[in-house]
Amino acid sequence: MTDHDDAPVDETPIQRALRLKQAVIDARAKPPRGGKFQREQAARIAAGKSKPWMSR
Repeated sequence: MTDHDDAPVDETPIQRALRLKQAVIDARAKPPRGGKFQREQAARIAAGKSKPWMSR
């Protein structure tokens, strides 16, 4: 269960915990990139344009 292969020799328990936590976060499934929201941001469309009921 322990992985000493990539662990530095002088690693403190806190550094080890942070390294393992980062590994778990990196291994987690990422949300899909792209889509309508990113296209609107890239085109600099105002945030409220996709919500007509928010305008007065």
